[in-house]
Amino acid sequence: MALTGTYVPSAQKWVRDQVEEYEASNGQRATTLPGRDDPTPIVVITSLGKKSGNLRKNPVMKVERDGKYLAVASKGGAPDDPTWADNFRAHPEVDLQDGADKKTYTVRELPDGPERDDWWQHAVESWSTYAEYQSKTDRLIPLFLLEPKQ
Repeated sequence: MALTGTYVPSAQKWVRDQVEEYEASNGQRATTLPGRDDPTPIVVITSLGKKSGNLRKNPVMKVERDGKYLAVASKGGAPDDPTWADNFRAHPEVDLQDGADKKTYTVRELPDGPERDDWWQHAVESWSTYAEYQSKTDRLIPLFLLEPKQ
């Protein structure tokens, strides 16, 4: 993977614990969000902090199609974006681990339009809770398309 720097674990214990277990098991354990009954898989995305430039790691729901991934900045329907969304905007290159597979991806935020609509539909089909999250907030949930770096 391409990103280098100092890794600063999340301030949220569940995020720290999940990332640690996922990486320690090469993506074989901690593969779903803790405390959920649904078996929807996650991936771990490493980004550079917007302000600090430090490595940040976040588990996100796996939304994948044809080798591309979608990072849905839902934050559970909160009124603001997750911090990692600003990291993606400032540094549009990330590392993603899906199970044992680790690659570097370029990131672009999807604007309103047919491509965004298509990926949103795929996201909701992958994890229906996204529709609930959108209904809880006035903001349009940002979608970030991750494409393998050439």
